[in-house]
Amino acid sequence: MFLKNRILFLLFIYLFSSRHLLPHFSYASAADASSFPCECDLRTLNPQITVERPKSPNRMRGHDLINTVLPDELILEIFRRLDGFKSSCDACSLVCRRWLNLERASRRTLRIGATGNPDAFVRIVVRRFSAVRNVFIDERLPISPPFPSLRQRSPRSNPRKRRSGKKNAGSSSKLQCMIEDSTSEGSEFEPFSLSDAGLTTLAKGCTRLEKLSLIWCSNVTSAGLYSIAENCRTLKSLDLQGCYINDQGLAAVGEFCKQLEDLNLRFCEGLTDTGLVELALGCGKSLKSLSIAACAKITDTALEAVGSYCASLQTLSLDSEFIKNQGVLAVVKGCRSLKALKLQCINVTDEALQAVGAYSLSLELLALYSFQRFTDRSLCAVGNGCMKLTNLTLSDCYFLSDKSLEAIAQGCTGLTHLEVNGCHNIGTSGLASIGRSCPGLSELALLYCQRIGNNALLEVGRGCTLLQALNLVDCSSIGDDAIYNIALGCRNLKELHIRRCYEIGDKGIIAVGQNCKFLTDLSLRFCDRVGDDALIAIGQCCSLRHLNVSGCHRIGDAGLIAIARGCPLLTYLDVSVLQNLGDIALTELGEGCPLLKDLVLSHCRQITDVGLAHLVKRCTQLESCHMVYCPLVTAAGVATMVSSCMNMRRVLVEKWKGVEEKGREMEGGEIDLLR
Repeated sequence: MFLKNRILFLLFIYLFSSRHLLPHFSYASAADASSFPCECDLRTLNPQITVERPKSPNRMRGHDLINTVLPDELILEIFRRLDGFKSSCDACSLVCRRWLNLERASRRTLRIGATGNPDAFVRIVVRRFSAVRNVFIDERLPISPPFPSLRQRSPRSNPRKRRSGKKNAGSSSKLQCMIEDSTSEGSEFEPFSLSDAGLTTLAKGCTRLEKLSLIWCSNVTSAGLYSIAENCRTLKSLDLQGCYINDQGLAAVGEFCKQLEDLNLRFCEGLTDTGLVELALGCGKSLKSLSIAACAKITDTALEAVGSYCASLQTLSLDSEFIKNQGVLAVVKGCRSLKALKLQCINVTDEALQAVGAYSLSLELLALYSFQRFTDRSLCAVGNGCMKLTNLTLSDCYFLSDKSLEAIAQGCTGLTHLEVNGCHNIGTSGLASIGRSCPGLSELALLYCQRIGNNALLEVGRGCTLLQALNLVDCSSIGDDAIYNIALGCRNLKELHIRRCYEIGDKGIIAVGQNCKFLTDLSLRFCDRVGDDALIAIGQCCSLRHLNVSGCHRIGDAGLIAIARGCPLLTYLDVSVLQNLGDIALTELGEGCPLLKDLVLSHCRQITDVGLAHLVKRCTQLESCHMVYCPLVTAAGVATMVSSCMNMRRVLVEKWKGVEEKGREMEGGEIDLLR
């Protein structure tokens, strides 16, 4: 096996890096040459490659050494060992027709957003990619431009678009939504949401489907789901979030899909207990993950069936005001392999959580949201019984106190992730006990915790030396001393997010810069006491990739210049609402941060077109820029940025900047005009 992998690796390097093979890519048949150039430009695979043309243009014609020597199986194996990015697969499909067909035959995953005509789009996808195993359709995603052309069919009105569609037909990366000839000529308007017809086409064309996600496909009903269940019997994962299906569709899934492991029923408002009971009876033995939210007609009766027939269940997420103790107790007692439990059920009390501590001994993740009817007794039971717990989230649990965290610290010493959000009775002593007893803690989030003070983070800094991520939001009692001690003790810190913690200033952030050399993500939003000195320390010692200093009014050009000179790998920057930031900082950013992709400059009143012009001279990889309420930036500055950054996808400016309507559409992107 090692030798085989080594041979494949060497072939891969030889194939993509050998300059002397580049001229060999010609086509032996006239049919191939009709669709592709005689010599394929492999710069689509690697822009670093320089193509050296042969002296005689016909010298290598008909001598395609790679396609002659390598069989289909070996090329497919090389495709499988690519980096997994869609761009790499698309680039391979551009080499020649054989590679196009092989790449289509090897494509396993497709992701589809709102397309304007999803049914016809699915027909094209099924015809081109016969080996697809995973399909993800999310109609919340933005519609691909040009959307207006999809609304009204006029197949002969724009020949230029028809020609461009034909030109890109050979590349799987250029599947466009302009599919005028795929629908009946009698229809004037096309559907904007996937329907049962499109789902049936997918079911019959991809019978070996294993994962299917239909997020907010509002026109899909049980008829389409029945077709999926009947034809795709190897289905293992099904996401129906926001689909209005009824019990008949879910019963069909239970009847035919005996290998189903993962099911998401969030916001499926048409379901009742009957459908979930039928599903549990049909494929309960294989089910491992179940999510239910906002399903008003699913009650404890359905959960009792889950507890009885889904013994292998490992993950359960419940968000419902109609589920009470009886349903949770049934699942906890029947599903002893439960590893993750997420509950947002306002009618569940201590009785159910005490059962979790008694029966769910393998529990690793527990998330409790908006619980108002249970007390410290619940968490004490969890701490005593669930000793494998590693991830705990407590959100808006008003009746929990320090005793709860003390019990968790004593029993669950392997805790690695902790989030406390809006639990107003949890204070310093509770978190301090976590710091003393849980040395493996790697992520800590404290949101709206007014009673947690500096001493708690002092203990965390001393005991949790493996901490990598810290998130603080509206913690008014936490100041510089706490951050200073975190910096001294947690030198592996990679991510630090602080928002509206007004007692934190330069002292704490300077300590972070001096001690946390691995820091790559820093967010200091509306921290009034943080100034240029803090960013100078960060820029001198840390190589940031993400920086957000929105609303830190004391930060000006000096701090951002230090970041520009010390963080060449920076890709995301938010400096909105910085009144002291000017063009000098933008010029330095342009020189020092050429990898910058996302930039937020809104409400920066001293930035002008001159600064933008200097920025985009080298920051040509920018993909998005927000420039709302920058009074010295004009339409000319916006035009300069858009024209200089070929990857630009989104620009947010005010309408009065004077950008023409026809200027809204960029290559694959848009200009948003704030009215």
